[in-house]
Amino acid sequence: MIRDQEVLDHILNTVRQFVNDQLIPKEDWVAENDRLPEDIISQMRELGLFGLTIPEEYGGLGLTMEEEVIVAFEMGRTSPAFRSLIGTNNGIGSLGLVIDGTEEQKQKYLPRLASGEIIGSFCLTEPESGSDAASLRTTAIKDGDTYVLNGTKRYITNAPEAGIFTVMARTDPENKRAGGISAFIVESDTPGITLGKWDKKMGQKGAHTCDVIFDNCVVPADALIGGVEGVGFKTAMKVLDKGRLHIAAASTGAATRMLDDALRYAVDRKQFGQPIASFQLIQAMLADSKAEIYAAKSMVLDASRLRDEGKDVATESSCCKMFATEMCGRVADRAVQILGGAGYIADYGIERFYRDVRLYRLYEGTTQIQQIIIARNMIREVSE
Repeated sequence: MIRDQEVLDHILNTVRQFVNDQLIPKEDWVAENDRLPEDIISQMRELGLFGLTIPEEYGGLGLTMEEEVIVAFEMGRTSPAFRSLIGTNNGIGSLGLVIDGTEEQKQKYLPRLASGEIIGSFCLTEPESGSDAASLRTTAIKDGDTYVLNGTKRYITNAPEAGIFTVMARTDPENKRAGGISAFIVESDTPGITLGKWDKKMGQKGAHTCDVIFDNCVVPADALIGGVEGVGFKTAMKVLDKGRLHIAAASTGAATRMLDDALRYAVDRKQFGQPIASFQLIQAMLADSKAEIYAAKSMVLDASRLRDEGKDVATESSCCKMFATEMCGRVADRAVQILGGAGYIADYGIERFYRDVRLYRLYEGTTQIQQIIIARNMIREVSE
């Protein structure tokens, strides 16, 4: 749903110019230094990028799902690190509060997330609990008017920068199923929290992940999101449904950038006395990539509109995440192939993108998990 096309056009033009003039020129610097320039982060705050999707009453822009993915198409055209920093505030780092938080929790944290004063982070994955999220072992045992958290979370995006964590923990140790899990909002300076060393990743330099360890970490009872135990897993799944649409959009944006770069190279690069873009096998790779990007974009926009209408899009968001991220990987591979030896050299951005986009097929639910979700939902619908 697009509420005001003129306003959205202004936001898009601003983001597009920011990506072209500020972010793309800094990609190499980010890759070399494994961090974002402070002036870029300040500009992100000034532009309101940390609060794109946070409701207006809490200081954000309150973008609808359709508006959000359109912006993500633009942000996806540059290094994923830029989108990653603002992504958690607009998605998994804030959405639990937006969806299920109490009014007091929203008032306390959402304005600070929207302004970029603090970074939000989402703690679900554990050393022995990834795709099987319901098997998590982190516990939150009630002790009077507090909860005591113990456990380790792994691969937590933006954990080194986080001001607050949305933490999934088991409040009922006897209940080994999803119903024993609750969600908490935990400030990062709470005693009992330590961070592991930064993960050394294949790609996505500048986007940081690490372990978050809770060792007898005591939080007040009002840290329980929504004030209700046992619904944390449902909160997490609602958060991931939306996040998967966003990742699908970001993947589509990245594929668009890679295709644009490959096309320009193919037009400029000459072999046998003519541009390689005139060779039919090169044209086939360009055409396949263009068609798949168009398909992914259409899927993401359609699913986003359905979500804005209040429809359950669990299946559609998994379809989008599965197709768009796999498509992005195929486009990356074709782009390297089109560039030939140059595509394997770090001087060309496609080598970096090839490594960066590989993660899209893994986090917020692997491709294989999306396949299981889609099939199970199909079978359930037929059986009802």
